[in-house]
Amino acid sequence: MSIFERYAPFVQDFIYRNNWESLRAIQTAAGDGIFNTDDNVLLSASTASGKTEAAFFPILTLFSEDMPKSVGAIYIGPLKALINDQFARLNDLCAEADIPVWHWHGDVSQSHKAKMMRNPSGILQITPESLEAMLIRKHSAIPKLFGDLRFIVIDEIHSLMRGDRGGQTICLIERLSKLAGVNPRRIGLSATIGNLEAAGEFLSYGSARKTFIPRIKEKGSKWRLSMEHFYVADVQASEGKKTPDAMPLPEEPTDKAPEHADPGMGYIFEHTKGKKCLVFVNSREECEAVTTTLRSYCEANHERDRFLIHHGNLSVSYRETAETAMKDEDVYMTTVTTATLELGIDIGRLERAFQIDAPFTVSSFLQRLGRTGRRELPPEMWFVIREDMPEPRTMMPEAIPWKLLQGIALIQCYLEERWVEPPKLDRLPYSLLYHQTMSTLASCGELTAAELAQRVLTLKYFHRISQDDYKIMLRYLIDNDHIQRTDEGGLIVGLSGERVTNSYKFYAVFRENEEFTVRCESQELGTLVMPPPVGEKIALAGHVWLVTELDRKAHMVYCQPVKGKVPAYFGDCPGDINTKILLRMREVLQEDKSYPYLMKNAVQRLAQARMAARNSYVSDLPLIDLGGDMWALFPWLGTYAFLALERFIKIRCADRLGLKSLDPSRPYFMQITMKAGAKEFYDVLADEAKKPLDPLELVYPDEVPEFEKYDEFVPPELVRKGFACGVLGIDEMLERVKSWN
Repeated sequence: MSIFERYAPFVQDFIYRNNWESLRAIQTAAGDGIFNTDDNVLLSASTASGKTEAAFFPILTLFSEDMPKSVGAIYIGPLKALINDQFARLNDLCAEADIPVWHWHGDVSQSHKAKMMRNPSGILQITPESLEAMLIRKHSAIPKLFGDLRFIVIDEIHSLMRGDRGGQTICLIERLSKLAGVNPRRIGLSATIGNLEAAGEFLSYGSARKTFIPRIKEKGSKWRLSMEHFYVADVQASEGKKTPDAMPLPEEPTDKAPEHADPGMGYIFEHTKGKKCLVFVNSREECEAVTTTLRSYCEANHERDRFLIHHGNLSVSYRETAETAMKDEDVYMTTVTTATLELGIDIGRLERAFQIDAPFTVSSFLQRLGRTGRRELPPEMWFVIREDMPEPRTMMPEAIPWKLLQGIALIQCYLEERWVEPPKLDRLPYSLLYHQTMSTLASCGELTAAELAQRVLTLKYFHRISQDDYKIMLRYLIDNDHIQRTDEGGLIVGLSGERVTNSYKFYAVFRENEEFTVRCESQELGTLVMPPPVGEKIALAGHVWLVTELDRKAHMVYCQPVKGKVPAYFGDCPGDINTKILLRMREVLQEDKSYPYLMKNAVQRLAQARMAARNSYVSDLPLIDLGGDMWALFPWLGTYAFLALERFIKIRCADRLGLKSLDPSRPYFMQITMKAGAKEFYDVLADEAKKPLDPLELVYPDEVPEFEKYDEFVPPELVRKGFACGVLGIDEMLERVKSWN
């Protein structure tokens, strides 16, 4: 029997109604894994390949044959918008089979949630944070809600594998399964997984099941890529130069530019006209600045505003306005966005995506490219790389176009090797350990220390944490009244702990800054993290506002609209870049290869960079003399190995090198002022690298490097250990240092 023949009649009818002529490879593979094994299943295929339907066609078929007596499947999505989008799609599929679909997150009405509580059935779509809240608030109802749970589908699983949020999700699944007395199969979905085996291991944590990972041969697809470079001001790199290897530059813009115009923004303005596009940026500040600039072009040309904005600090109404407009086939607007529109929400027929500068990961590049290319169009992305014109006296390392090299390296790593960043599963997640300890106590009530350890420390995600470390954690939390001993010797949440667990913000494990709501009269505009004083300007929702009143107690900012331009600040920090990307960037400088997607200015700027690199030996030697006691070190290491090297030099080698200063531009280069010459530098580092190194040596005295949300409540000694042994890339750093001598 074929997979299609195995499907329930209502699923077959759905396929006929949608005029699908045959099943896709991912759907056949998913059916094989779900129908013919009892394993967990990891489905990895390109964006818009039909992974969600691939998972749910066989699940719903099995339900129709034997309907679950409770919620039968949980769908965990990383974003509310993605859940809302999938809710509509699944409802259409499930309607004829009378299988209910519920969604549950902060924006869903209480009446909808209450109805599900009264009639637990079908499919529940939920975020990790709402599932955490359910385990705490509805603890006693878990067996009734999920007593016949058979599947848990985790969408965009790659987005959960690089930090505490993924660990939280796996812990929640284990806790829920134990409470409900079930062992549901897990189905992971993603378009961008770097190491399928590691991801399969992560998916199966604590389930005692293997993971079925089908190898899916997808049809090759053509991409439309271009990458252009712009100096923010002054003459462009290609002006007056012949560049035969470049793609032809589109016609020069004929629009009127605002005063002090940025040519990169003019390029985007010109080539989004009459089209539906996304413009991706790497931070919320940049999202606001770019939207404001593009709207100023509309104003200068007396055009209606055709730019929308979407990022995590905006109010729900602003985000939903952008999502609705992008789904409308008759609306041709462009949305400037951060990663909030990077994941699987279907926003219709996009013609192209723009990427300002380079993203931090291949995974992010692929996800953003995958927003386009639906409805039978090829995926299309235009990179717009911008930098200030280097000053004549600019030091060598600052004259290299790092973002241009990074963009090329990201593309080449995937084109040449199909390489995507592997998951990082060797961390020491003490912040999450605190969170799950407090969550377990808040939901279960009084437990003995042994019972608490049995419930928390046995969760598979904490397999690297020792019992001794957990004892240190519990003693510290008791001393600081996050946990309280009862007269009977049990443990409950203490007064300090209640202030944490009683807040709605407790359900999330990703770091949130203290936010201020921004209002203009009755309209809510969004939120700010660090509001400026009264009389200063802010940029939000793509416009500029004057702060008229600041209420710190109520966390409110009141403002009125004004003309002008101002940078916006939300406190974002850049992502981490893998060593593989840095090494490929070095190759870009070394090789003579041309890249067909480079446009006129980018070809010339790369040629300049290659010539400068060869003249100075930047791509051949790690250490370059800048004159006098000044040197530049190019380690070609990823973010956390770079950070380890920085500390290794300062802590282990400073005295022997006569180090006066070390100024890092992470993760590209360090400017160093020291008495030592090149040979002595290499000798000292190699000698120190041979000696035993305790990772805690690379933590500065009295430093408590709080990286994660709940690190502030973790014993300082464990925070230091987690940073040294779980964050810093020490082994990679030492290997590189030894290779220099």
